[in-house]
Amino acid sequence: GEISNLIMLARDRLLDGQLWVNPDCGLKTRRWEEVRPALANMVAAARAIREKAQTA
Repeated sequence: GEISNLIMLARDRLLDGQLWVNPDCGLKTRRWEEVRPALANMVAAARAIREKAQTA
């Protein structure tokens, strides 16, 4: 997905320990109905990439 692709692009350019996945600004202006799925997708993408990196 889009989030995974962006994380992988950053991961290709940064050293281990330099990459932190955080939501962008704007969460305070959105409703929970929008925020929860977006955060869940971000966390799922970060976990999947982290797991893949640990097995590589």
